[in-house]
Amino acid sequence: MASSSGTSSGSSQLQNSGSEEDLQALMDQRKRKRMISNRESARRSRMRKQKHLDDLVAQVAQLRKENQQIIQSVTNTTQHYMNIETENSILRAQASELSHRLQALNDIINFLNANTGVFGAAGVGDSSTFSTEPIDSFMNPMSLSYLNQPIMATSDIFNPY
Repeated sequence: MASSSGTSSGSSQLQNSGSEEDLQALMDQRKRKRMISNRESARRSRMRKQKHLDDLVAQVAQLRKENQQIIQSVTNTTQHYMNIETENSILRAQASELSHRLQALNDIINFLNANTGVFGAAGVGDSSTFSTEPIDSFMNPMSLSYLNQPIMATSDIFNPY
């Protein structure tokens, strides 16, 4: 009987060792699957990270391009503004000069009107009081050439440097 109990305990050990080997193989297989799954997950994560990095690099390039366009637009607008401002300054100077010349001409008309009555009290356009003949050399067109001077206004007269 001892032999039969020995055989059964030996067979149970074989079954236990077979069962342990199967269990170990199953654990190894699960471990390999987990390792493969982790490697795939890490590979996908690296790919996502690389794609995100590539997208950010492309976005940086696009933003730099847009920034350069904005800078160029601001530069062009500033230059245009400076040109317009210079032109306005010239026009203001010309308008001031014309205003002074008009005032000088009005002063001459008032002087002539007061002293000689050439233009009369009725007004400048009244043909009955307007004399077409010059009274003296002051009314001679050749002697009035100083009034017909060109207006000289340039942008560099406003530049202090």
